[in-house]
Formats: sequence, structure tokens, C-alpha cells
Amino acid sequence: MTINISPIIQAQELLTLYKSENLIIVDVSNGKNAKLNYEAKHLEGAIFIDLNTQLAEINDDLSIGGRHPLPKIENFAKTVSNLGISPKSHIIIYDDKNGSNASARFWWMLKSIGHEKVQVLNGGIQEAEKNNFPISSKTEIINKTETYKVTNWKLKIAEIEEVEKVSQNENHIVIDVRDAERYNGEIEPIDLIAGHIPGAINVPFTENLDENGLFLSPNLLKEKYEKIFGNVEAENIIVHCGSGVTACHSLLAIAYAGLEIPKLYVGSWSEWSRNNKAIHANRTDLQSMPALTPQLLIVTKTNKKQ
Repeated sequence: MTINISPIIQAQELLTLYKSENLIIVDVSNGKNAKLNYEAKHLEGAIFIDLNTQLAEINDDLSIGGRHPLPKIENFAKTVSNLGISPKSHIIIYDDKNGSNASARFWWMLKSIGHEKVQVLNGGIQEAEKNNFPISSKTEIINKTETYKVTNWKLKIAEIEEVEKVSQNENHIVIDVRDAERYNGEIEPIDLIAGHIPGAINVPFTENLDENGLFLSPNLLKEKYEKIFGNVEAENIIVHCGSGVTACHSLLAIAYAGLEIPKLYVGSWSEWSRNNKAIHANRTDLQSMPALTPQLLIVTKTNKKQ
């Protein structure tokens, strides 16, 4: 039986569920000091999971899968089992970046193995603290594990070949959720070259949130994404970011809106930009950019608004 559950949970609702049977709270905050931050302060009862080592299998060659390629399905099954998660578990995920790094990625991965009772905490640890959720510095010990049987990723994934084939096809949409400055090619703080996939449109994931860092209402998100999608079906829509992490934030928002989840291009810009693919940059200037021949760089000069 399919369970109808919102992908987003509010802090007050979590308070009423706290200590319920089968409830597992997971801190998926990412960053240099994420584990240390967890050890210093986390939601009471929460366990920690690491993006780089448990939610990705990073290759030495980032041109294969980008910076955060998905782990092998059997390895992710082991991770889920070792966390004490079973098909009947109710998983609440949070981070300290409004769900973008990396709650939404873990949500997508759990949904993609068929787990139904999984939600992301709206506003993350900050919102939970505002609502007086108990805070702890105790590292939780997982005493009970259960084999979680997983066979394949069930949500749709796009590979680099498909992205290249359809990115400029009017019957498909490729969405880049990175900040406008990275999309336009003005800055690139992480990857080798700035710009975007030719034909991709920019819909920053930050626009899923209001001024308080909370998700917009399902109605507002539905209105927003239906306008973007038009008559294009979800199977012809591909969402990407820098490495398949913040793209999941937009997929989460789309699911929250009650719409079908489009495809995720996991490799995203970090893979595309390392594979000698065409790159488009909407520049506000024509200052020199790194030379990456034989890569094709298409530069469009735009005027800064006064």
C-alpha cells in the first residue's frame, strides 16, 4: 500500500512525533566541520550521515560522474541498513542549510530506493531550535540493524549523453539550479570553468525558499513550476546543479508541490565541464577566462543593469 506523506515536515509537527516508534532523525549537514558541528550540537536522538563517504562514491577522475556520483546501489543498501533503517522506518532528515546541503540529496536517494516514509525538516536545525526541539551533544549509537533489500534506483536519472542530446531541444527542458552568477559564467568557485550547458535555463534552488529560509507553500511552488514546465512532461525535464546535491532541493520542492519528479543529472556541471562539452556563458564583461581547448566556449555579452 502506497503511503501518502508530504516530503516536508514542519518543526512543530516533528515535536508531536518525537520519540515515536520507528522514527529515525538524521543529520545530513555537509561541510568541512559538519561532523564536529554534529558532535557539538544536534537534534536529540539524531544520527549523522556523511555526504562524501556515504551518499556518494567519489572517483579520482571527476570527469566520471562529477564531484558527488551516486554510490553503487548495493553499497547504499548497506549504508541504509547500517543506519538501522528498515522499510517501516519514518525518516526525518535535516541539515543547517535549509535542506540544500545535503538533506534533499538523502531524501531523493531514499525515495529512489522506494522508501515511502521520509521527510525533510523545513528550515533545518535552526527552525527546530526556534520551536524548542531538544538539542543534544551525545553521539547516538545504532544498536539495531536490519538488511534493507534494494535492487535499483527507481527515480529517473539522466546521463551526460542524454543531456547533450536534448539540452537544446524545444520539447525538453534542462534546468540549472545554481546561482545566477555561476550560470552566467561570471564566477566559478568550485569547478574548472564557469558557464552553463547550452540550452539550459537557470532556476536557482534558493527561489524555492521564502525570506525566512522556509519552503514556499505547495500552491506557490506548483504555480511556479507549472509555469516553467509548460506542457513538457516530467520525463523530458532534467534538473542539475554543480554535483547532483542542490538539484535535489528543487526536486524536493517539485514533489512538495505535488508534481511528478523530473530526472536528476547527477554528474551535473562538475562532470559536464570536465568532458570537453560546449559551454555557454552569459557574461557581463569579456574578461579573460581559463583556456580549456578543445572545449567550445560560447560567450554572450550582456549589459549590467544600472
